[in-house]
Amino acid sequence: MNKLIIYTDGASRGNPGKASIGVVFCDQKGETIKTYGQAIGIATNNEAEYQAVIFALKKSKALFGKEKIKEYDIEVRSDSQLMVSQLRGEYKIIEPKIQSLFMQAWNLRVEIGKTTFTLIPREENRQADRAANEALDKEVKSLF
Repeated sequence: MNKLIIYTDGASRGNPGKASIGVVFCDQKGETIKTYGQAIGIATNNEAEYQAVIFALKKSKALFGKEKIKEYDIEVRSDSQLMVSQLRGEYKIIEPKIQSLFMQAWNLRVEIGKTTFTLIPREENRQADRAANEALDKEVKSLF
């Protein structure tokens, strides 16, 4: 089985404030396949973290195909302890907006198949963090 590693990060300036996501797809050797950064409007940091995972799972289906992606062992890596713990079923979800985002991520996970969530140190998530912050910087600059 092929392995796909996806690094995700969400950024919010203001919490809630202008927010963005960063997503990095890597092969099993850790080589970067594709990087995405996108502004998502106003959101809290936790909402942005979930939006990054939802984007990543949707994009994985688009990049590899709805059936082909099921052949992959997907590992989503994030430095968000709250989100990773919630997606692993370790923490309860109280906030209604987060419950909705969780359900979207969960349903995509079920559709795709073998998907695990791994908590990583912030230092190991630099590329996704950079993509999210560059997207946010572009959004702010476009206002002036």
